[in-house]
Amino acid sequence: MAAAPPLPPPPLRIPRAKSLKLSSSASREPFPSYKLGCFSCRCEAKSFDHSQSWTTVDRFPAPDPITIFPAPSRSLAGSPMPMAASARESSGKSSKKVCLFYCAETKPLAERVAAQSDAIELRSINWRKFADGFPDLFIPNAHGIRGQHVAFLASFSSPGVIFEQLSIIYALPKLFVSSFTLVLPFFPTGTSERMEDEGDVATAFTLARILSNVPISRGGPTNLVIFDIHALPERFYFGDNILPCFESGIPLLKNRLQQLPDSDNISIAFPDDGSWKRFHKQLQHFPMIVCAKVREGDQRIVRLKEGDPKGRHVVIVDDLVQSGGTLVECQEIQRMV
Repeated sequence: MAAAPPLPPPPLRIPRAKSLKLSSSASREPFPSYKLGCFSCRCEAKSFDHSQSWTTVDRFPAPDPITIFPAPSRSLAGSPMPMAASARESSGKSSKKVCLFYCAETKPLAERVAAQSDAIELRSINWRKFADGFPDLFIPNAHGIRGQHVAFLASFSSPGVIFEQLSIIYALPKLFVSSFTLVLPFFPTGTSERMEDEGDVATAFTLARILSNVPISRGGPTNLVIFDIHALPERFYFGDNILPCFESGIPLLKNRLQQLPDSDNISIAFPDDGSWKRFHKQLQHFPMIVCAKVREGDQRIVRLKEGDPKGRHVVIVDDLVQSGGTLVECQEIQRMV
């Protein structure tokens, strides 16, 4: 009797998910080499009926890795540099240098500031004018400040100089600088920050809006430094494109007064309630004398409101001085007591 022909092997069945297995045939470099590359992928199909049968297909051959961040620095011997040496090298390269520009009025102050640190480099501007009086400005070596930290020491002492300085202030951040800082020691429209009657124009808000449109530099919004602004709520007049930083000279005054031989016999006098509200918290460890302005007809006269100056050294502190008349009247009151 003839033997029956052999049966064909059963068809190979590939399960859906659990029968596929991915394995990496290329070793990845450990962190922190920061290399990105493709690796070869091996696909293996397994039959549950024939557990020893494997089908292997290579896909995606590995190309050379792509470096997206520099690898750690290595010494001459090939070993990684010590962390401390690498930090010192990085610190030396990232030491901050500031290019300080200035206007004609602030040149003496800028020179004194630059003398305090070797990291400050003075840079000049050609402040020229056309025949009609409008500014003809030029920034020498503008390519040399690319990637540098730049500051401008401004002085808005009169409306006639504001336009030419604003032209420079708007131009400097656009020269691809790392950061831009505008130092404005005196905010001239600070006293006109509110409306007392319908029709009053708060020019402090107008100037704040103009400064808020200074272009953003490569490092972000412009840093605006103002000393002893008339009212702290004026910070909310500035937009989001500028970062106002309000500084004060009161700490310098306190240190100087405390160095005097008779510092225990010093009183602080404020000519009016406005100056008291502005600075009394910073000078509260001194005895205080508060004066007040009262109207007598068309005149405003300073009167003693509280405190006793008798037998004491008196230092008058005001939030804003224009003509100095209020300070003189306050001084006379201290003498009369």
